[in-house]
Amino acid sequence: MPDLITIRGISELWTHTKGDSRIKIAILDGAADLDRACFKGANFTQFKPYWTEDIELNDEYYHYLKLATEFNQQQKAKKQDPDHDKEEAKKEREAFFKDFPKPIQTRIDLSSHATHISSTILGQHGSPVAGIAPNCTAINIPISFAGDDFISFVNLTHAINEALKAEVNIIHIAACHPTQSGMAQEIFARAVKQCQDSNILIVAPGGNDKGECWCIPSILPDVLTVGAMRDDGQPFKFSNYGGDYQQKGVMANGENILGAEPGTDIPIKQQGTSCAAPIVTGISALLMSMQLQRGEKPNAETVRQAILKSAIPCDPKEVEEPERCLLGKLNIPGAYNLLTGELLTTVETSEIRPSEITISVNTVTPIKRIENTINSQLLTLSDVATPRSSSAVAVANITTSQPTNGITASAVSKLVYVLGTIGYDFGSEARRDSFKQLMPPVEIDGITIPANPYNASQLVNYLAENPSESKSLIWTINQELNPIYALEIKGGFAADIYEMLNLILAGQIEPESSDDYVERVSIPGQITDKTITLFSGQELPVITITNIRGMYGWKVNGLVDAALQTLSEELADANEIEMRRSLSSFLKRVYFDLQNLGKTSKDRALNFAATNAFQAASSFAQAVSTGMELDTIEIEKSPFCRVNSDCWDVKLKFFDPERGLRAKKVYLFTIDVSYMIPVTLGQVRSWSVPK
Repeated sequence: MPDLITIRGISELWTHTKGDSRIKIAILDGAADLDRACFKGANFTQFKPYWTEDIELNDEYYHYLKLATEFNQQQKAKKQDPDHDKEEAKKEREAFFKDFPKPIQTRIDLSSHATHISSTILGQHGSPVAGIAPNCTAINIPISFAGDDFISFVNLTHAINEALKAEVNIIHIAACHPTQSGMAQEIFARAVKQCQDSNILIVAPGGNDKGECWCIPSILPDVLTVGAMRDDGQPFKFSNYGGDYQQKGVMANGENILGAEPGTDIPIKQQGTSCAAPIVTGISALLMSMQLQRGEKPNAETVRQAILKSAIPCDPKEVEEPERCLLGKLNIPGAYNLLTGELLTTVETSEIRPSEITISVNTVTPIKRIENTINSQLLTLSDVATPRSSSAVAVANITTSQPTNGITASAVSKLVYVLGTIGYDFGSEARRDSFKQLMPPVEIDGITIPANPYNASQLVNYLAENPSESKSLIWTINQELNPIYALEIKGGFAADIYEMLNLILAGQIEPESSDDYVERVSIPGQITDKTITLFSGQELPVITITNIRGMYGWKVNGLVDAALQTLSEELADANEIEMRRSLSSFLKRVYFDLQNLGKTSKDRALNFAATNAFQAASSFAQAVSTGMELDTIEIEKSPFCRVNSDCWDVKLKFFDPERGLRAKKVYLFTIDVSYMIPVTLGQVRSWSVPK
């Protein structure tokens, strides 16, 4: 395909709109190179993620980037040769990149992917790459920079949550995590559902696994799945299909897609479902822009349904395997008609043809180094090559935590304070079988059977007799049965920590009526750069624990009892039953609705508020005594703090369900999270605010 304008209906749609700046798109991919000419004048920013670190962009990096750019351009020229051998080209590429340092190569690959995709959506008309929705607003949220965690559910969840905070209309997720079950981790699936409930459209490529295969997130309900077809309209053999894809996916052009790449303003052609998906994202943005033009509120589900229901099914006479076409081919005029009730008319569009390029692209443009500050973690606005505005790059400051481009990023450190449950894993069949071999057989109903290491009760009994065996397990912290961290035990108190883990695990299998039952645990630690692979193949980040301080196990009712016992005087005017109900509801809301990974200062403050329920109970005692109910929980950076501390205000806002006009009541207490174990500061403060 020479350029995007050849797609049926796109030039006609451009005469109505090239996008509206009020339509915001989050591009979840690698780190795009925003210095490219096609982004000059675009309302395009980049968020600095707190969950992953960039490599140092030094002279070595730019040297390899220049080599990679020149090689890609050479390969591009060779593709024009009719005798071009794809297999030979593949071997040549592998040989060329084999000497690249792995982190640098991964960084370049992810940046290339993100830059190409972003240019398809945001490229300015009249530049080397004309994008589909050049006038829309977009934010690039890197999932990862150079690690193996690009398709990590934890990182993806972080990125989705940041997009949600930014109040975007569309989230384009470039990641494709292969799956056979079609099931995602609960924490990630819930984040996707929360976005959809917030009227956000999620678009994702179907994957290039060459068959009846699926990917997460594209297989998840209501995610708009995109497959790839060739210029002649035939579906690519590598484009995934089958399962739920057949009811929720469309095919878009995925061959010879012209796009930008890092380090040069000479565009390059790529192919794949990753190249097809941004076309659908761009069209979705234009359709939402049309909704705004018509005085309507952008409606994600209406746009999704318009694209799906207008898709043109493949003709079995023309396509050998029509099931590869999913629901059908993208039909821009049909989607426009379903959305507006009008026909998409043809008009002169020669003035926007990408061939009329006014920017010189005959040489590789110099790359400005992006200076690294504060331990190579921050980008400086002064080093952005193209002056757009003061918000050209969204910077998440790891020390000041100032809001950027509508996103409030809390402070980031190596500290973790997370809530969940304790789990264990074996990592391999051999390690599992070693436990099975060493554990004594059990007798059930008079029948002796081999031990089962997956039976927590049997394992607890075995570890009680053989505490040293605890070191041979991979201990995890789980949320809703999904492991989120692996625990690495270090230091002179390792034996005490393992004993505590054994006790907590034993408590988790107790009946709920037992005084020893453990429903929830808190784990303080420090995040490392390590990952560990579980038996299932899932990779987890590792946190180290060096002390049992801050490690607690409790059940909700027990924590409520302990909190109420400290408030005998405050309970004089409060209904104890109502107090128990309200405080239990608060704790469960933190555990489930506000569940988090405990990495940011903000999240550690919230988690500690649930662990140290005394402060919350004090607030509830005063509110419940006046007939009020909890409305919202807010965590904000505290304007007052002691030196060398990291203080956050926990605000509990209450309302009167019986008297709608009554002012709301705010109760505030402050938590310092600068140390591994957070601490509370001062007393609970309160005031009234208008309804």
